[in-house]
Amino acid sequence: MANVVITGGSRGIGAATVSAFARRGDRVWFLYHKDHAAAQAVAQATGAEAICCDVASCTDVQAAFSRLPDIDILICNAGICHYGLLSAMEEAAWDRLFDVNVKGIYSCVKAAMPFFLAKQAGCIITVSSMWGQVGASCEAAYSATKGAVIALTQALAKELGPSGVRVNCVAPGVILTDMCADLGQETLEEMAQETPIGRNGQPEDVAKAMLYLAEADFVTGQVLSVNGGLVV
Repeated sequence: MANVVITGGSRGIGAATVSAFARRGDRVWFLYHKDHAAAQAVAQATGAEAICCDVASCTDVQAAFSRLPDIDILICNAGICHYGLLSAMEEAAWDRLFDVNVKGIYSCVKAAMPFFLAKQAGCIITVSSMWGQVGASCEAAYSATKGAVIALTQALAKELGPSGVRVNCVAPGVILTDMCADLGQETLEEMAQETPIGRNGQPEDVAKAMLYLAEADFVTGQVLSVNGGLVV
């Protein structure tokens, strides 16, 4: 049984990942920011413990991690998106996107390191996106944050490997969560048709990839694409 911390665990991919690790028999804590009702529903359904925390705040993260007895696996899933032309994007929106999607990983990894270094072992899994691999029109800022997540993952794998810590990344494709709500059914159907497997993904598809990376002792510094072959 491992002690697992999952950020952004109240919905979508995060909630599916909380459920997957709880079913595996692990002790799970998850961080969430605003939706208390959704967090409590996930906690009640899985037996995991919900902790309210804005990962963009180093102070919040340190306070959250101070409540934990130990950590074996850290899954940095929390993220937000932004759709629109870069020329129309406000500076505050750009800053918030990077604060959550990139700085949030920095804060959580830094807070988890004392646990990992004390036992010279640990597993970190980050969540990027296929747009972090190839970029997307009207999602330049989001793509930039997710590209940064990949670079950070690969650098940390080299930096932390000698300390027994593995660091890997999943890069989801079109996953049917509320992040896709603004795309519209017609667009989602078109993207499913463009995908070799012939469908869009479910949060559980990504959670299964997380389970694999948590157990793959000889895998580090890798980006596992979970996109049905849409980006190869």
